[in-house]
Amino acid sequence: MRRFSRFAGVVAFAVIGTAALAGCGPAPWETDAAPSASTTPTPTVVPTPVPNDLSSGSTQRALTAGAVSATVDYWSTLSMDKWTAAAIKPVSVSMTTTVVPDDGQKVYLQRATMIAVPSSPTGALPALDPQVDAATVSPGYLVLSPYSYSQTFNVGPVPEEATSVTLQFSYDFLVQTTPTSSEYAKQTATDTLTIALSD
Repeated sequence: MRRFSRFAGVVAFAVIGTAALAGCGPAPWETDAAPSASTTPTPTVVPTPVPNDLSSGSTQRALTAGAVSATVDYWSTLSMDKWTAAAIKPVSVSMTTTVVPDDGQKVYLQRATMIAVPSSPTGALPALDPQVDAATVSPGYLVLSPYSYSQTFNVGPVPEEATSVTLQFSYDFLVQTTPTSSEYAKQTATDTLTIALSD
């Protein structure tokens, strides 16, 4: 009788111990389940703003070509919100020059050239045909201040995926070697404008 009671007590203790262990669950090192991977938030890509040298409607540049210093104003009569890929986009140019040393020699503009290169978010697109304003008088257009040169170039339609257009300007000057000379030195100034296109 005592032996049975002692055995029953052992069984009861074993059952209680098992229940307690079952309530605690398996130890972390005994589980086969892999820990869940932590999710990393995907960073938001912010598009790079397209520069616009005509955002205020106009801009002025100071260019130097040898002894010639040129002040060039650029503007467009077409508002920037209408500078779309399909539009004809006018850009006007006005220029005066000075020369150092100023011994009385004159400065002439022989040729002005504009090349428009559209760009998309993935890179540059094929350039449009160059536009050239070559002087119709010899030796060129007198541009020594107070005389000035003015011209309007038109940027034609570009591919619809273009988001900007870069205008590459070059100006070829002829400078008298002396005030009475019929010999000239050639100098070239270059400039670049980047203009954003509207959707």
